[in-house]
Amino acid sequence: MNKTVEFFKAQIGKEITQSPSPVGMWLRPVLLNVEEGSIKTEIMIRPEMTNPAGMLHGGMIALISDEIIGATIATLEMSDFYPSVNLYTDFLNGAKLGEKITVEAIIIRKGKNIINTECKIYNSHQKLIAKSQSNNIKANSKK
Repeated sequence: MNKTVEFFKAQIGKEITQSPSPVGMWLRPVLLNVEEGSIKTEIMIRPEMTNPAGMLHGGMIALISDEIIGATIATLEMSDFYPSVNLYTDFLNGAKLGEKITVEAIIIRKGKNIINTECKIYNSHQKLIAKSQSNNIKANSKK
């Protein structure tokens, strides 16, 4: 097992308090499951994440997808950084202020320079609220 997966597994059931990503800590995800190439988290919808109707904002859905996809790529424990080239999101249902959403991201394919990923977000009734697909490209090595 790689060190990143070991670290994440030790955090299961806890709110993330250590991350190289400030926005990742701001989201306050709680890890539910981690394997190499997949992560499942839970996030509480707070007021600052909602639109005027009290629903999870579409921009937040994209942010959550991108962030959890990035964490999932980190489980591959590679020396290079893989920023998003694109992020396609289908908004299917809603989630309300105070709900806990479940976020599941997986690696679909790891190529030499491109990683294809997918993220699904479910509301507290296990209804799929959004599905994102992203391509991430190999960039310069981490410093």
